[in-house]
Amino acid sequence: MPPSCHPAVPREGKARGQPAAAPAEAGGGNREGLGRAVTRRVAPGPAVAGGVPPAPARGWRRNRGCLEARLPPPAPPAGVGASAAPGPSTAQASLRQPPCLEPSLPLQSIPGPGQGLVGLYGYCYQDSNDIPDTLTTITELGSPLEMIQLLQTSWEDRFRICLSLVRLLHYLAHSPLGSVTLLDFRPRQFVIVDGELKVTDLDDASIEESSCTSNSDCFMEFPARNFTLPCSVEGRCQSMNEKRNLYNAYRFFFTYLLPHSAPSSLRPLLDKIVNATGELHWGIDETAAQLEKVLNLYKSGEYLQNTTRMPKAEYRRVPEAFIPDENYRCWPSYHHKGCLLSVFDVNEAIEICDSYSQCKAFVLTNQTTWTGRQLVFFKMASNHIVPDPDKITYVKVTD
Repeated sequence: MPPSCHPAVPREGKARGQPAAAPAEAGGGNREGLGRAVTRRVAPGPAVAGGVPPAPARGWRRNRGCLEARLPPPAPPAGVGASAAPGPSTAQASLRQPPCLEPSLPLQSIPGPGQGLVGLYGYCYQDSNDIPDTLTTITELGSPLEMIQLLQTSWEDRFRICLSLVRLLHYLAHSPLGSVTLLDFRPRQFVIVDGELKVTDLDDASIEESSCTSNSDCFMEFPARNFTLPCSVEGRCQSMNEKRNLYNAYRFFFTYLLPHSAPSSLRPLLDKIVNATGELHWGIDETAAQLEKVLNLYKSGEYLQNTTRMPKAEYRRVPEAFIPDENYRCWPSYHHKGCLLSVFDVNEAIEICDSYSQCKAFVLTNQTTWTGRQLVFFKMASNHIVPDPDKITYVKVTD
């Protein structure tokens, strides 16, 4: 049977804008129009009334002696993998399945691009002699998550990773399906797309809150900590799915990415967020609200109000000028061969230059980061200045 391919049903949501180009000196480029194809073996579903099996699932697998369906995609068109006769809906079909054949989260019901899940571009049902009964999904391309590399990036980019993760977990805690937990919560289940964290695999997601008769039934065990949550009067462990996601976010991401090299005035609030999530004193709503507060303080420049901003030196402004060489390295930097940092305004650039003994000039570019902050090159001399209509150079004239 020839493959049958379908575009994904568009999800509602705000379209994502294109990322800003890197500064001229930074180099590099964006990979556009690329996707990722994943092929999985699909076992046929059980027969149901009406003669139509449920839609093939994304990755059927054996689990405790039975097949468990995972993430069914939209039903194939008539004549593809099922009878052309009208049949029950996926929801109706699932009611007639044996208990061990419960399809979990429908792919079109979970968040799409911009909400923390890689975009689904399309899928193909295919049957051949080489690979029988397969489903191939074509998804948005993302970069693998490398924690060592992340630790070497700017705090602003690391904060973006944590913020996008919290926004995803907030959505999952309040999804139309109920509170969703990621049972296989590890960095390798995520990729980075345009600077934001997205989950790629929901095969082990669950919407079932654990049942209980007492608080002792609501025990969560982690390698370094254990927690006991309250048992509700309905006989369910309160917020267990949400709290499991949140603590995993703390131990895999927050503790490494949030506090280090953050602006000093934001450190107390960031430490409070890390400690509160590490002890599960907060739920996802409060955690998300506090991270959004950090974002607003950072974008608005309010975090600079409590800092002393008295320039130590005088600077001469040179419009439409650039210093092509005279680089020195700093950490963290957006440029691997120079010192390229983001600033809220020229006063913050002066403060940064004053803090580096080797800094003798800096160049304001017309490029901005995802928060709207301006990218600035810091230079160790100003011997060679060239015309550039898109840049402004400030040269230190007194120390």
